[in-house]
Amino acid sequence: MDRWTEMEVLVQIAETGTLSGAADALGLSTSSASRYLASLEDRLGASLVMRNTRRLQLTEAGRAYLARVRATLAQLADADAAVGADTAEPRGVLRVSASVPFAVRHIAPLLRGFTERHPQVTLQIVASNRYVDLIDSQIDVAVRNREFEPDSAITIRRLARTRRVLAASPAYLLAHGAITHPHDLVAHPMLVYSHANSPHELRFERGDDTLAQPVRCLLESDDADVLRAAALSGLGPLVLPAYILHDDLHRGALVPLLSDWSLPSLTINLAYVSRRHVPAKVRCFIDFMCEVFEREDFEARWLARDVAAVGAA
Repeated sequence: MDRWTEMEVLVQIAETGTLSGAADALGLSTSSASRYLASLEDRLGASLVMRNTRRLQLTEAGRAYLARVRATLAQLADADAAVGADTAEPRGVLRVSASVPFAVRHIAPLLRGFTERHPQVTLQIVASNRYVDLIDSQIDVAVRNREFEPDSAITIRRLARTRRVLAASPAYLLAHGAITHPHDLVAHPMLVYSHANSPHELRFERGDDTLAQPVRCLLESDDADVLRAAALSGLGPLVLPAYILHDDLHRGALVPLLSDWSLPSLTINLAYVSRRHVPAKVRCFIDFMCEVFEREDFEARWLARDVAAVGAA
């Protein structure tokens, strides 16, 4: 039998004084209410109700149990109400994980708009260039640059796609010569992002042609902005996502190379722990990010080969 209903039957018997009154209050038949009461007494091994022809009265054991039951039911009702309020009104601390470049460029500038819309949500941004475990790190939403999550307990929602761009500064190209074919990279040691898939090999495509080009490393880092700063200074060519390099390409501080060849693109997803009822704070943040990205059409900017045609991000 349902223990919750057993306790509710006892409470209603105390309130109404009759089994039929308790049954009516709970939407049960009198026979069902009687079975719930009998089940409760059998489970406890005690008589909780004294029966007479006019009114039911609680025994001493019944009154003692009722006091505890009422407190328990009140706590459960408060818990339900709190969860319901959280579902209806976004509130609480929201922990968001993203790489440092993405957090700086594409989360931090949006936070004012989000907090103005949802003032009862407090944000914690966990900026890291490594993927963190959502459950162990108590992360509510994570920005990931991968097609799928290996953990089936994680749900993803696509935010955008982005090209990966091979680029160098005008000063570097002036000093070291043009790069017109992937094989030319043999003579150009590169600035390598250590967390990339196969960081020491670039896979190019052009039409039906594919080419795997090994690269020599001049500088390696797990922080894209370290590599970007080095490239801007003229140290060497690099490959990074367009969402990091777009503005530098647009203003000519970096020059895209081998534009007739393509590197594998990246999918940017929002990842969160799968639940039957997603907390309001998580749901509203995901909806907000997707809304802004669709409105600003970041994907079109980051997939475009002609960066000048789509403007600055």
